[in-house]
Amino acid sequence: MTVTDVVRDRANRTLTLTAEYPAAPEQVWQLWADPRLLERWWGPPSYPATVVEHDLRPGGRVAYFMTSPEGERYHGYWVVEAVDSARALEFEDGFADADGTPSDTMPTSRSLVRIEAVDARTTRMTITAVFPSEEAMDQLIQMGMDEGLRLAVGQTDEILRERVDA
Repeated sequence: MTVTDVVRDRANRTLTLTAEYPAAPEQVWQLWADPRLLERWWGPPSYPATVVEHDLRPGGRVAYFMTSPEGERYHGYWVVEAVDSARALEFEDGFADADGTPSDTMPTSRSLVRIEAVDARTTRMTITAVFPSEEAMDQLIQMGMDEGLRLAVGQTDEILRERVDA
């Protein structure tokens, strides 16, 4: 598994996941840029994602739902704030109802994605979730956000292996 670290920083209200891959930054970027690849990993293995909207430009929106083993759908969205192709992505990440309306009972977080070459054969991806308050952080961590993110990103290994070997 390429996930090398998951760190909770309560003082700064952040959750940071780090992963390293034997792939080029452009290949790692495709995990975000290609909605069909994003579907394969954005969600823990038992809660696969379906991307229904994917506009990865500043001001754009990504909408998706995850399906539970029992068939329940959990909707979410991103509002894209910044994009630096193959290097960085920033977005507001939130929960929504079935028609895409943002939830007024669940907190949002701000996600910062950084992709950088470590050397000629290794790329590091860092995902940092920044929470608006300690209470919001506690609520999302209690829901399993850190373990869910670890499991979700753990699925990217196979996707990149397929693409590098192709």
